[in-house]
Amino acid sequence: MRQEEIATLPALVRIYLNYLMSIKAKSELTVLEYGSDLRLFFRYISLIKGLCDKSTPFDEINISLLSNDIIFSVTLEDAYSFLAYCRKERNNDTNARARKVVAIKRFYKYLEINGYIENNRIAFLESPQTKRGLPKYLSLEQSVMLLQSVDGKFKERDYCILTLFLNCGLRLSELVGINISHIKDNNTLVVLGKGNKERTIYLNSACLSAIKSYMAVRPTDGVKDRDALFISNQKRRISRESVQKMVEGYLKKCGLDGMGFSTHKLRHTAATLMYQHGNVDPLQLKEILGHENLSTTEIYTHIHDEQLKKAVDSNPLNNPSNFKKSGE
Repeated sequence: MRQEEIATLPALVRIYLNYLMSIKAKSELTVLEYGSDLRLFFRYISLIKGLCDKSTPFDEINISLLSNDIIFSVTLEDAYSFLAYCRKERNNDTNARARKVVAIKRFYKYLEINGYIENNRIAFLESPQTKRGLPKYLSLEQSVMLLQSVDGKFKERDYCILTLFLNCGLRLSELVGINISHIKDNNTLVVLGKGNKERTIYLNSACLSAIKSYMAVRPTDGVKDRDALFISNQKRRISRESVQKMVEGYLKKCGLDGMGFSTHKLRHTAATLMYQHGNVDPLQLKEILGHENLSTTEIYTHIHDEQLKKAVDSNPLNNPSNFKKSGE
């Protein structure tokens, strides 16, 4: 969903999204994701309640004038029917359906808290069980190979971007939002994370060197956003899409494409390398990554535990039957 598409949502949903943005300080991306899930949900409600022509393509169902009474009338059965539709007709996996449950439940909780409804039936909506897999990350050797692959017209900029990802564990939105003024004289970087929460990251020698090299060639003439650190070919702040495309290009150049790696996996890589090689405490890692809960950070300790288990299992003495005396 794009920002301008919020106007196509029912009035109550628009009010809720404005609340998330202005009061709860949710990021624009989070708000748009909630809006997209709620748009899908209420298009489905409009369809099953006969409020639109059945011949209308699903993604063209108009819900902008959906009444409050219809929104209030949604039952628990309607919600479960929607989740079944998402699984069967839209091939949504467990994680995607679980995200939709969160969006729907939080919307109706908002309605309840603010007195729009008294009996919140959606509060009892259960989420599908999700399996939390270990995050995918590049090895130290692969990370070095990725950095060494950088070349071309924007090599200083691209190298700096990859260096910050791999050393600081930045989110994509945090990286593109960096301003020059965010880099402080004490070799720290202030980034704006989820929920518009600021955190300070200490820049190591690799980051400082990469920033210095990039700043020496960073364009200044005709730049639209003069304080933006990373500038695109169009002299604007670099976009998320441009960074993703750039990272994918270098991954492919290294032969690492098709292995599940992505821009976000560079954040996982930084966290994993810090934990495995830097003797970093999980609480310290939590602060570096900007996690709200320690449980989110602890998944990197599980990576280490899994590697230790594999190391022990790979011991050739693991199978005693291979070493039985002859005749036994």
